[in-house]
Amino acid sequence: MPHKRQATAFGIAADDYATFRAGFPDSFFDRLAAFGVGQEGQAVVDLGTGTGTLARGFARRGCEVVGVDPDERLTLKAQQLDQEAGLEVQYVTAWAEETSLPPGSADVVTAGQCWHWFDEPAASEEVVRLLKPGGRLVIAHFDWVALKGNMVRDTEILIEKYNPAWHMGQGLGVHPEWLPGLGLAGFGDLETFSYDIEVPYTHEAWRGRVRACAGITVLPPDAKAAFDAEHAAMLAETWPEETLRVPHRVFAIVAGRP
Repeated sequence: MPHKRQATAFGIAADDYATFRAGFPDSFFDRLAAFGVGQEGQAVVDLGTGTGTLARGFARRGCEVVGVDPDERLTLKAQQLDQEAGLEVQYVTAWAEETSLPPGSADVVTAGQCWHWFDEPAASEEVVRLLKPGGRLVIAHFDWVALKGNMVRDTEILIEKYNPAWHMGQGLGVHPEWLPGLGLAGFGDLETFSYDIEVPYTHEAWRGRVRACAGITVLPPDAKAAFDAEHAAMLAETWPEETLRVPHRVFAIVAGRP
């Protein structure tokens, strides 16, 4: 299954993933609060948790969080980051489609930056199994936004040079494509929101962030190194400012359990 191959690729990039991929901003959790999501004491299951950026956000707000990911290399990094933040999250090594967690054990199930890697019908079925009556599913994205002539698009063009099979560039950062499948799975009270923010990156941090993207993690080591060297040269020549203001878009779907 494609999502299983990609999970292994992300594990290979665990260091960059943990260090350079920015977590969801505080404003995202503030917006979710209006939906009753992220309240103190809620049981949250975070699918595809990776290095736990979303899981820590909920733990910081007093939720009891279980992070689910198939790659222990990522969750080991998550545990390290949790300890540094003084937070506690439980981690389970499993696929999103078959978590082995008890039925009806979650007030909220979340999936940040990962729903597109899942077998959607199977993942939806597992979410329904996990949620308590009245529970909510949150599918969330925090995507960079490539515009013609901006630094992000220049970076994407370089990714496409090294990995022509990568077709995730020029995204708008909104994902209505998940709504029909959720409707078919019986989810109701479907609501969405999106908003834009800028995230500051140094050159080093932006290079690390891009090394942890799906278009680069799958490359062999020599190609990754060549890409990173050319990326560094491109940034130094074309975008020499010390701090890069990278446009991002936050998007979320909030859905009620069938």
